Amino acid sequence: MSDGKNKTWFITGASRGLGYEIAVAALAAGENVVATGRNLDALRKVYESDDRLLLLALDVCSQSQAADCAKQAVARFGGVDVLVNNAGYGQLGVFEEVATDRISAQFETNVFGLMDVTRAILPYMREQRKGRIFNISSIGGAIGFEGASAYCASKFAIEGFSECLAVEVKQFGIGVTLVQPGFFRTDFLDDSSISYGDLRVSDYEQYSTAVMAGYRIRNHQQAGDPAKLGEALVKLSREENCPLRFAAGSDAVQYLSQAYSARQSELDQWASLSVSTDILE
Repeated sequence: MSDGKNKTWFITGASRGLGYEIAVAALAAGENVVATGRNLDALRKVYESDDRLLLLALDVCSQSQAADCAKQAVARFGGVDVLVNNAGYGQLGVFEEVATDRISAQFETNVFGLMDVTRAILPYMREQRKGRIFNISSIGGAIGFEGASAYCASKFAIEGFSECLAVEVKQFGIGVTLVQPGFFRTDFLDDSSISYGDLRVSDYEQYSTAVMAGYRIRNHQQAGDPAKLGEALVKLSREENCPLRFAAGSDAVQYLSQAYSARQSELDQWASLSVSTDILE
């Protein structure tokens, strides 16, 4: 395993955005970093050479690549202490205007890719009997946003998977934390990253146009600082007991607080009807 002084981080989607800033923060903290991305040249353009840095090409949709990268990481640094499942993108659009193949692609990357990378890393963490997994979710993994049904569905899936995984791997000294960012100032909403629905339904024309315009207006006006999120994850990685969920950003705290309060109120409102469905002995 990695020595006691430096942890080794394995980060997906590290060529830009949150993944890049998390990698930079880990390196600045003296950690070893395995930075992965689909395009190796893109990684080489943004990172300077460093003995504590290993750059690897990884398409998270490839199980064989995930397994190979995990082996290379362990061969180089002796183990993996922190896995950051960050790779992903946003598929926006009103549900009926997003084709099934686009929804499938969203899940292939955001959900199944995350699972496959986790599957590749876990055997090494189990052998070490320690490790930390940060799964980058979203406030959209706890709250549904209009015009984002495919994206939110993928993040809701990550939430359920991570909550179950946390229980299963706790016995091996492995912790799992869902990171729920609000709106951060990255290229997430840029045309180079985001995908919009390709179907058109006349009933949604004005509504869909307004919703998508709302997302575009937010772009590069977001309050979240990705560099500070990277620093926060480094701090969390050094905590003995990490939370299952970590809300990132003031907007995340506000959105989630309101959502949890509304759910509790709804649960209370219908509680008598809910409990009436029990079998009476």
